[in-house]
Amino acid sequence: MNAQTSQNKTDFTSNKFKLAIFGTLLSTVLLLNGCGQAGASKAEGAEAEKVAEKVIPIPVEVGMVKKGSISSNYTTTAVLEAKEEAFVVGRASGIIEQIMVEEGDYVEKGQILAKLEPERYELNLRRAQADMTGIEKELAKINKVYNQKLVSDDTYDKITAQYESAKATLALAKLDLKEATIVAPISGYIAERNAKVGNLTESFQRERMFYIVQQKELYGIVHLPEKELSKVHKNQKARLTVTALNDAEINAFVERVSPVIDSKTGTFKVTLRVPNDDGKLMAGMFTQVSLNYNTHDNATLLPRKAMLAMDDKVNVFVVDEKGIAKKIAIKTGYQEGNFVEVLDGLLGNETVVITGHQNLKDNATVDIVNG
Repeated sequence: MNAQTSQNKTDFTSNKFKLAIFGTLLSTVLLLNGCGQAGASKAEGAEAEKVAEKVIPIPVEVGMVKKGSISSNYTTTAVLEAKEEAFVVGRASGIIEQIMVEEGDYVEKGQILAKLEPERYELNLRRAQADMTGIEKELAKINKVYNQKLVSDDTYDKITAQYESAKATLALAKLDLKEATIVAPISGYIAERNAKVGNLTESFQRERMFYIVQQKELYGIVHLPEKELSKVHKNQKARLTVTALNDAEINAFVERVSPVIDSKTGTFKVTLRVPNDDGKLMAGMFTQVSLNYNTHDNATLLPRKAMLAMDDKVNVFVVDEKGIAKKIAIKTGYQEGNFVEVLDGLLGNETVVITGHQNLKDNATVDIVNG
């Protein structure tokens, strides 16, 4: 029994030792695994810090500040009108025998436009000439005997009056014959032709036969608010944008300024002189008018899209040579087209952000995508 007991104790001690060694090995393995995980976590943290420190440039588009001229303008609209126009009517009555021009033709002052049948007026002229000849002979006889006091003053006065009447009748007959030929009262283009061969034209009806417009120089009529009266003067420049000519820009000048204010509208009338030497403009064209009040030369011009309202100020982001966008507050002046005058804050040679600056922060790194 004692030997068996001793053997059991020996086996128990051996097993306990094995368990202790296994536990030690297991603890060592777990400790090594824990150290490995801790090392990996530290490496990952360092890498994340490096990624966080890396700056990602913000893509933007930029424009250039430049020097140039800029103006203060008042913008309105106007419809071009012919400076000279004439509605031609038949001053004599008769059948239209011949028409010499068509719509679109250019005619000079005095050029024949149409002719009426002249026979009636030719006969009236011949009759008046015959009457005039008879009266002249009678007056010649009376003059001879009147000087000798052989004819009374009353008879002499009647013959003299008849002579004056015959002379007037002859002049009217000549005028009627002349007016049977319709001529252009001004030089210009035939805008309308209402006359037709065979039609009867009655002088008392004053029917419009032709409409002539002179378009070498046109007028643009604008009505401005009364507060602008002190800013407008004769020969002041204006710029017209003509929609019908693909928004072509035409120079114009103030021809005259009305001295009165329309009490109903609170405006005054300004007439613009519009040169048309090349003949591209036509009466009736619609135009956008920019009346030039003043011009600043050698001004610092900023692209309008670069302006950004922040903190009750007008700001721009200026990009330096390192690609850093810095916010700068500016003071603006005139605005015209796509540019704004900068009175303070810029020198005139900066590169500014024009797209992508809405959410940009001061001193941000940017990537210029438009070169």
